[in-house]
Amino acid sequence: MPTDVILAENSLFSLGIHGETPMGSERMEMRKRQMSVQQESMAGGTAPTQQDPNQSQNQGNQNQGNQSQVNQRGNNACCFCWCCCCSCSWNEEREERNRRASYDLKAEGTADCEDSPPPTLEEVRSWAQSFDRLMSCAAGRVAFRLFLCTEFSEENMLFWLACEEFTKETNKTSIEEKARIIYEDYISILSPKEVSLDSRVREVINKNMLEPSSQTFVDAQVQIYTLMQRDSYPRYMNSPAYKNLLNSLSEQAPEF
Repeated sequence: MPTDVILAENSLFSLGIHGETPMGSERMEMRKRQMSVQQESMAGGTAPTQQDPNQSQNQGNQNQGNQSQVNQRGNNACCFCWCCCCSCSWNEEREERNRRASYDLKAEGTADCEDSPPPTLEEVRSWAQSFDRLMSCAAGRVAFRLFLCTEFSEENMLFWLACEEFTKETNKTSIEEKARIIYEDYISILSPKEVSLDSRVREVINKNMLEPSSQTFVDAQVQIYTLMQRDSYPRYMNSPAYKNLLNSLSEQAPEF
């Protein structure tokens, strides 16, 4: 092998030992750095930048303020949009008034039924004569309501009783509050106690609710009364509940 070739090989070997890279290796290292930078860019990575200390402090205070607002909204949320656009205390008071009014209304509507004395044999026999006889008797309403519970239609009686008490109301504020309660409990399609009304009656009620009066639910009350008379009343007269009650009172009646 020629002497100059041997010298050249020794020189390259010496460069490798001392950590120096030949030209080809430098190009490979540069290519690797470029690829690494491209990968970081595609991954959304950004190089850290130096930030002004004052700007960093202001941003930290702003973040704390935002977090405080979020916590406050979470604690005082009063609507589904998680905002504080209305007064929660006012809403709580309004809900409490509604609950109290609803309780008073239901208590008034069912008091004559729950506190009624046991029926006599003559009264029970009269129920079979007409639905009006049944509904005009406090004990009859109790018995009929219990039967409606077995058919999952108790809301018809509850609505009728609520309307009976509502028509006696004269105070304008009470009329507005109780009209809203009756609507939400028995007319609204979102209520589990919604009664079955046709579209004409519903339209009349919606118009009447713009300015409620003691006659707001008259048409609806008549329709529900007719529904119970035609649908539930005949079944009650043929039910074991009515026959057992009649037989029980007949056996207790004194013989002459």
